[in-house]
Amino acid sequence: MLFFSCALFITLAVGVHITPYFPSISAFLSASEVIIPTPAILYHDSCLLLLHRVVYKDVRECDVDSNFDDTESVCKRSWDWIKNECEFQKLKRSDASDLLNGSWVVVAGDSQSRLMAVSLLELIMGSEGVERIKGDLFKRHSDYSVMVEEIGMRLDFVWAPYVANLTQLTLRYKGSKDFPDILMMGAGLWDMLHVNNATEFGVSLRVLRDNVLALLPVSSSLDAGGGGVSEPKASHLLHLFWVGMPTLITSMLNTAEKKERMTTAMYTSYDNELAGSNLLRQSGGPLLKLDIGLLSEFCGPRCTSDGMHYDEVAYNTALQIMLNALLIESNQKP
Repeated sequence: MLFFSCALFITLAVGVHITPYFPSISAFLSASEVIIPTPAILYHDSCLLLLHRVVYKDVRECDVDSNFDDTESVCKRSWDWIKNECEFQKLKRSDASDLLNGSWVVVAGDSQSRLMAVSLLELIMGSEGVERIKGDLFKRHSDYSVMVEEIGMRLDFVWAPYVANLTQLTLRYKGSKDFPDILMMGAGLWDMLHVNNATEFGVSLRVLRDNVLALLPVSSSLDAGGGGVSEPKASHLLHLFWVGMPTLITSMLNTAEKKERMTTAMYTSYDNELAGSNLLRQSGGPLLKLDIGLLSEFCGPRCTSDGMHYDEVAYNTALQIMLNALLIESNQKP
């Protein structure tokens, strides 16, 4: 079955800009009150629940300069969806370009978010194109912006390693009333290393949640005001994603401080605070989680050299999950 036709992608390109990220919300609009629906309603399409059902496998494929020994580990890992009843698609460059044509994409956070930005740019621009800009993209703790002229897509990477930085970013968008089409953000690793207080992390997540909700064109039962009705705050609708923390392999972390502070117990505490913050759609919040922790765990220790940053295959998987979520939320099922 041919999935990507020209007519489809014209629809998709428009859909990214004008289709609400929560299509079911429109059914709840009234003159008196608007409530973000329950998680069961938010997951109006059961396929969203299956996006992270993937499997990784070894492939015997190496770079031309690699010395491959049959007795050694394979050079690469590949992935696919398990029992792909939803007919998810691995979008190729042309397909993703059609989908993101004319879009403004913002990726904000720490090194995990930066790697997500790299995956997106490599898909759209190719490895050679990204190689030319890598020096600027990977400047330590810095922002980066690029315009992909061929498709009119703007990508901004914002270095925001703490949740408070993400909150400041949302306040900036609220103040300027200028919003991106797609916002991917995530934080936690820096906080775990330098603050190491899960409770404070949870408090900051709830502040972020309230400010993200203020960007949405509807009020919410989760609003800080306690159920008060507000006028629509923006006519521009966001596609919102949370970049989850990766699985940490403590024994492979490259400093003594990381091994001491970024323990399995502390990771679990931070993850629990995220789950209880009502920031994620799984708990009725506004952001759909890209579960890097789950994907990196599936990929395994062979996908990382430092126990924290994983091979590109993990982030490529998360990117394809995000793109397929856009297709679903644009009411364009595979």
